[in-house]
Amino acid sequence: MAQNRFHSGTGPSQRQLRVGELIRRTLSDVLLRGDVHDPELNRHSITVGEVRTSPDLKVATAYVLPLGGHDAEEALAALRRNAGELRHLVAKAMTLKYAPQLRFVLDETFDRMDDTRRLLSEDRVRRDVESHPEDDED
Repeated sequence: MAQNRFHSGTGPSQRQLRVGELIRRTLSDVLLRGDVHDPELNRHSITVGEVRTSPDLKVATAYVLPLGGHDAEEALAALRRNAGELRHLVAKAMTLKYAPQLRFVLDETFDRMDDTRRLLSEDRVRRDVESHPEDDED
């Protein structure tokens, strides 16, 4: 297979990003409409924060979080249990050569943001940041 001369391989390609975003939107719509025939899954309001695809676009990892973060493990188990049906519904709405295998992972972005805010609000960190005002004068 020919190498892509426009992609250096250090991160996801434009195609991976574009397909990941399309899968994210489609998956969000499917979950919002409640198209899956599982009442346990449909009772959760699930946010799909990001979808990352493999370079061959055959595997898509969706980073999800139930609204409010409550019952996260239960929602994740329901998503994994219904991955086949979700794959079918997503593939039906898209025009890809292969329907990507869907994997679900809890999105920890919000937890990391909270940890960062908490860390930056600590007195010793605030003193350190305030003691170097010359960094801001560029």
